[in-house]
Amino acid sequence: MKKNNALKVAIVMGSQSDYKTMKLAEKIFKNIGINYETKIVSAHRTPKRMYDFAQSAKKKKFGVIIAGAGGSAHLPGMISALTTIPVLGVPIESKKLKGLDSLLSIAQMPKGIPVGTLAIGEDGAINAALLAASIVANSNFTVRKKLENWRRSQTKSVKKKPK
Repeated sequence: MKKNNALKVAIVMGSQSDYKTMKLAEKIFKNIGINYETKIVSAHRTPKRMYDFAQSAKKKKFGVIIAGAGGSAHLPGMISALTTIPVLGVPIESKKLKGLDSLLSIAQMPKGIPVGTLAIGEDGAINAALLAASIVANSNFTVRKKLENWRRSQTKSVKKKPK
């Protein structure tokens, strides 16, 4: 696939406070060299913005959407209901229930509206980025090689013996 036709990844979140978690996905994409866009798109407070984003995502050449949401966490499911692009949900840790509410909201999607659900919080954001990179790598040799290098580097960083 030519670089100018390469699929991008969208990182969306329900509010500014979610960015503390979701910026970790950006870090992975910068490291691997994946084009991405980051937006605040609330299912509850900006429903028209969310709808317009989901409806135009394919036209804008997004290959994967990562949606971080806390609390009732409807954002990933609502976007998935509006597009056939893979949606990866990242439950944001909440103060009251530590993200369990978000995890259950994202994981318990009705049949026919799939959302790949990752771990709560920072680990989820990082793994969502790596999973999105794996999806993009299926059709982008450059991303595949950079992802393989990232994984090799991670493996080499594990010590053989404790110090």
